[in-house]
Amino acid sequence: MEKENTFDPDLIHEIFKLVWKRKAAERGKNELSENIENEVGASSSKRIRPTFANANALKLSSELLRVFVAEAIQRAATIAEAEGSVKIEATHLERILPQLLLDF
Repeated sequence: MEKENTFDPDLIHEIFKLVWKRKAAERGKNELSENIENEVGASSSKRIRPTFANANALKLSSELLRVFVAEAIQRAATIAEAEGSVKIEATHLERILPQLLLDF
C-alpha cells in the first residue's frame, strides 16, 4: 500500500509556532495598553506559558490540511470543468470556499 503525500509535520509545527508567536505579541500589546489604561503594574499580568503541540497532533493537523487542500482542488476542478476550462482559476476557488469551510 502506497503512502499518500502529506504536509511535513515539521513544516506545520513551524507555521503553528509562527502563529502562536504573533498571537502572543498581540496579547502582549493588548495587555500593555490595558495596564496603561488601568494604571496596573506589570506584576499583575497573567503568567505567560509556552504553547506546544505533540507529535500526534502535528501528524493529525498535517493530514487534515492535506484532505482540505485535496477537497478544495477537487471541488474547484469540478466548477472549472463545468465552465469548460481546463485550468483552475482563483475565481473557481472563491466560489467553492464558503461551502468548503462550512463542510469542514
